[in-house]
Order: sequence, then structure tokens, then C-alpha cells
Amino acid sequence: MQNGKNGLTRREFMAGAVAAGVAVSIPGQGLFNTAWAAGPKKGGAMKLGLAGGSTTDSLDPATFSGVFDQMSSMGLYRNPFLELDRNGELHPELVAEWQAEPGAKVWKFKLRQDVEFHNGKTMDADDAVFSINHHRGEGNKSQIASVVKPIKEVKKTGKYEFNVILDSPNADFPYILSSTRMPCVPADTTDFQDGMGTGGYVLKEWEPGVRAYGERNPNYFKEDRAWFDSVEIITMTDDTARTTALKTGQVDMINRPDRKTARLLGRMKGIQVINTPGGLKYTFPMRKDMKPYDNPDFRKAVKYSVDREALIKTILQGYGVMGNDIPVPSFVKFAATSIPQRQYDPEKVKFHLKKSGYQDEVVRLHVADMVYNGCVDTAQLWKEHATKAGLKMEVVKEANDGYWSKVWRVKPFCASFWYARPTIDWILSMTYVSDASANESFWKVPSFDKLVKAARAELNEDKRRDMYFELQKILHEDGSVVIPMIANIVDAASDKIGFNPVAGNVELDGLRACERWWFKS
Repeated sequence: MQNGKNGLTRREFMAGAVAAGVAVSIPGQGLFNTAWAAGPKKGGAMKLGLAGGSTTDSLDPATFSGVFDQMSSMGLYRNPFLELDRNGELHPELVAEWQAEPGAKVWKFKLRQDVEFHNGKTMDADDAVFSINHHRGEGNKSQIASVVKPIKEVKKTGKYEFNVILDSPNADFPYILSSTRMPCVPADTTDFQDGMGTGGYVLKEWEPGVRAYGERNPNYFKEDRAWFDSVEIITMTDDTARTTALKTGQVDMINRPDRKTARLLGRMKGIQVINTPGGLKYTFPMRKDMKPYDNPDFRKAVKYSVDREALIKTILQGYGVMGNDIPVPSFVKFAATSIPQRQYDPEKVKFHLKKSGYQDEVVRLHVADMVYNGCVDTAQLWKEHATKAGLKMEVVKEANDGYWSKVWRVKPFCASFWYARPTIDWILSMTYVSDASANESFWKVPSFDKLVKAARAELNEDKRRDMYFELQKILHEDGSVVIPMIANIVDAASDKIGFNPVAGNVELDGLRACERWWFKS
């Protein structure tokens, strides 16, 4: 996506505008209005079979943990302040205009004035201030508490205007307001489970980890969205059950079809498989605060013990690429793609095991089917690789329900996954700085934190690139998370469903399929 004859991308244009304090406002309410004008129409009751639900799910944005609660909230009932398109570029949503003062420490935002919550209340700056501050404050347990920690103050400056004051410059700050974990809710909300929001569908039923149901919002501020009359999201953890439901017409779309049979599924009459290159990272965090994972040589032995090429062929069935133990996908600006790819190396496993002094240690890898399709198979295959390389490994299969509260960030070594974030600062601030609430490997290195903060504040592009390269090199060499593969986003739907080019940052079109997609007939 180019901007003018200079050949600048929209993000590059914005970065230059930020340093000069220029206002940024991208006109138009839809991302693909021209294409939509000829195709979409309103109507139909859409049903979605979704993997990834748990009874611990919540509609409180600060406690989102899985795809079901985020899909229910952001796909149906609520909106973020800004929207990401399929290229990772920002567009207006609830915020109509945004502008940085010179130096990028103060950001000014203007809200739309025609947006209503489902209860009829007009959205204003009080709601925006409350919604952002919901993730702030001492001891806040929000998943994005560390991302918003640099905010010193969120200040209302008019009925529909507010400023965000940061403790240091951040040219990428507006991207945070596109987070699926930061929808706008009414000021002083106490019961987030009512699903109150500004979204295209009004909550009618919500059962955590089981079912969500909404009907089209008749007062939705976007005329070119929310095409279905109603949307029902049903949790279906079992791959076979989910695929069968799609084949038999019980549901109209599903996420995470079994990659082993995805190509065959796509050849079936009435079914379409949507394969979108993206940044879905399958991660295996080792708790750095627990033995033996506090030992850097032992961590390296674990990293060299997995055959990444075999995982791509066997688990992803070619729908993805090898990971390099770096959490930044190649398409994210400042990604360190020049760092050599780590390969399976039994000799290095033996070398680092001996150096660590833990040759007889048994690695217990905790996994569950619901983490991602093929998660347990990944662990079993990895066990074969590790055993051949001299690393003792056991696979512990955990219950699906409650995995994110009882296993993730609890057990010393487990499976996890992360969708792509649009900026490297967001990725590092959310999961790798010492006080990050989603720091899944308990990676706490003060010098690393200091460099993250310095890189965020550096407005010189070349210096910033060097800083981010160093941070990624540190994680590659010494980090406590194994990232063996980065998967494409693979969804499937009835061929009666229409859609435009799909975003690959998160499954189901950036979790916006319920709003963006439609029935063709």
C-alpha cells in the first residue's frame, strides 16, 4: 500500500509525520469499500464453530486469555479505537483523527461523534479515558498492563477529545489502541460480562467457553459492516467435530481446521479453505526462574533438540515457516531476519547439556490439544528428536479446560501461542520485559528492559533498527522461549460466505470475520 509518488508506505509516512507533529487522519470508514460495494448484502444467521474456549473465559478486556473471549468481544460486541487492515496499517474506527506533538510524547485523539453504545448512550471522551485506564494502575493484572505502562496520563480535553501523555517518545503508540484487549466500554463499567459496547452485534447470550450469541446492532455506526442478522459462536474443541459441523452445514465457518486434512477439505464441494500467511507463533516457554531452565546452556540444549523442518512438514503440513526463537515475524518492521536460522543439532545438544551439568535431567513438556491443532503431536515428535539427541523428555498431556490458568505460566515448561502484533515494541513490552503481565517465561533481565525502553524512545530509524537487532539477538542466543515454527492462519468456511482479502495477524480475519464477512446468497 503506497502513499503518493514518494513511494512511502503508510507506516513510513506516519513515522515521519510523528516526528514533525503532523496530524494523521485516513479518510473512509471501510477498508475495502470499492470491493464491498459490488458484493456484500445484509441477511442470514451465521454460526461459527470455534476452537479455544474455556469456562474461565471472560468479557473483561483486562482478563482476556483465549480466542473465544476475544472473538466474542471484539468480533461481536465491541470496537477498538483504531483498526488494523490486512497490511498492518492503521485506520480510523472509534478514533477519527490522531496527532502527535513534536517529539511523540503527547498524542492527541479525536473521537467520532456519532457512535452509540448498545444502551443508547453516546460514546465520548469519558468512556475512552476509562477504557484505557482499565489496563493501568499499580498491580494491574491486564495482559497489556506492561504495554500501557509508559502512559503517564490519559486526559480528557473536550467532549470527544483526549490526550495520552507518555513518559518517553513512542512513534508507534497509536498501534496500541488497535489492541483486541482494548475495546471501548462505557465509563465506570462494573460488570463487563454484559458485553456492553459499540459493536455490530448486541449481546443476547453469553456462556463462558461455551456459546455467544448476538443480533445485529440497528444503530451501528458503520454502514459497510455487520452484514449478518445474527451471529452465534459455539465452542468446538475437537477438530473432527468442528470439521464435521462445517461439512454438514451445522456451522458456516470454523477456525483451525486440521492441517493434515486441510487440502482435502478445500477440495470438497461447498467448502473453502482460507490460507493466509501470517505471524501465528507456536511458543514453548521455559520458566527462567526455575531450575534447570535458569541455566543458559540447558536452555540452548533444549533449543537445539527440536527438528524444526520436520515440524513444518509433519505438523504444519507446509502451512508455515521455521521459527528462530525470535518473537518478531519477518513482516514486522525491524525484524532481525539476518540472524542465522537455528537448526536441529544433536552434537550441540550434548555439548550444552554437559556444560550445564544437567545431563540426567528429565524435561517435562506440558501440553494440551486446545492450545493449537497438533500441539500434542508436536510434543511427541519433539520427544523423538530430543531422545535421539541425548535429551531426556516426557510429554505431559493436560486437560483442555483451565489450561491457561492452571498450566500456562505455572508449569516450568509448556506450550503456548501468540498472534502477530504490529510493532516490535508491542511484542517485547507485552511478553519479554520484566514486569510484563504476559511474560510467559519469566524472562527478567534489567539490561534488556533498559534497551527496550531506549529503543521505544529513539526516533532515529537507523539507531532504532540497531537497538532492536540487538534485542532480538539476545533472545535468540539466551532467551527462555523456544519458537520452532510460525504458522499461516488457516480457517475454513462454507462457499456461501464472502470476504475480501483476509488479515493474517490473527485468525478469522484479525478476529473481525463476524463483522467483515457476509453471505453471498
